[in-house]
Amino acid sequence: MNCLYAGRHARLCRYPRERSTYIYRFTSVQGHQCPVSLSSSRRYGYTATNSIQSICQKSNITTHNRHPRRAALILSQAHSTTSQASVTSYTPPNKGLISYLPQSWIPYAELLRLDKPTGTYYLFFPCAFSTLLAASIAPSVSAWEVVGTTGLFFAGALIMRGAGCAINDLWDRNLDPHVERTKFRPIARGAIPPGKAVLFTGTQLLAGLGVLLQFPYQCLWYGIPSLLLVTTYPLAKRVTYYPQAVLGLTFSWGAIMGFPALGIDLLHNSAALEAAAALYASCVTWTVLYDMIYAHMDIKDDVAAGIKSIALRHEKNTKAVLSALAAVQVPLLAAAGVAAGSGPIFFIGSCGSAAVTLGLMIWKVQLKNVQNCWWWFKNGCLLTGGGITLGMFLDYVAKTTGFYDPDEEPVSLES
Repeated sequence: MNCLYAGRHARLCRYPRERSTYIYRFTSVQGHQCPVSLSSSRRYGYTATNSIQSICQKSNITTHNRHPRRAALILSQAHSTTSQASVTSYTPPNKGLISYLPQSWIPYAELLRLDKPTGTYYLFFPCAFSTLLAASIAPSVSAWEVVGTTGLFFAGALIMRGAGCAINDLWDRNLDPHVERTKFRPIARGAIPPGKAVLFTGTQLLAGLGVLLQFPYQCLWYGIPSLLLVTTYPLAKRVTYYPQAVLGLTFSWGAIMGFPALGIDLLHNSAALEAAAALYASCVTWTVLYDMIYAHMDIKDDVAAGIKSIALRHEKNTKAVLSALAAVQVPLLAAAGVAAGSGPIFFIGSCGSAAVTLGLMIWKVQLKNVQNCWWWFKNGCLLTGGGITLGMFLDYVAKTTGFYDPDEEPVSLES
């Protein structure tokens, strides 16, 4: 039987993931798309042999019953070459903070994405939005409370983003090796065994709980439900073309947390509840928007790996969808300001900057260019998120200093 030795060679691999990687890379080296699905490739027996057989019939190393040993030798050389390329292609970081860490710490720093802090900023901004909006509703809150609360939120965002990345990488450890951008992640390349990754993730979750306990006790009841979303997002990309919606629900949870963090009871303050709901919806929309651009970086690999995303579903009309999302996000942000009683500075600074920066990003981003998508994903975070935050901060200062109503006695920022 043709390619019998190919199937046997694949079965000699010690670990299942190594076998699937061998089959995938072998067929990729020969210039053909690997037909072995992730589900069927886990069996690696008759299915894998037949799949390789169909490839070999099209490739230049077609085996014949007369030369089985030669075929096995060629396959072994191909496996050796691809394995060697996989090992030598990973280069430890030689710049940035994590390059100064001990060698054994680097995989864990990469698992936390310490070298790519943009995700932490995206998780932090909704927390900052809600804190500043809540502070404008309750101007008696001192400036130091606002600063301290914001600092705690940043620490929580840093920890929980790392935990979320670890959970995501654990779920995707059999998918990441097939995606160019993710194939050298620590778990995917074998630098961190799954068992150690689980223990490390548990430590992060405990640290996140420690930060959460620094807030008023009611924040505990608002914060714990978000863990369900953190753990289920990686599953969404397997069952729906809109996993970005689940990511939006997860990353935007901080848009609610700022209110109870400053002592505002959402269940007994209708204005705060309306503001929090509108702000949360606005942040969810923003998350779907920027992650749709991010998903375009992996669109080719996602097709091969069987991963679903909104970028695949709307590949031909992406900019129209992005424009619609922006047209929804900005009015929702304005609605949050109306409910909170924000002043002109908020609507000009926060809403205006959001409209301008989102419009510029949608106009300029080149969806077929991976580097350009990454640039706008990374810098769009600071442009849009920073603009909204600055507008909210200036509006808060204007309210507390009596700028909007000179006849009203200003509230001391140090009280």
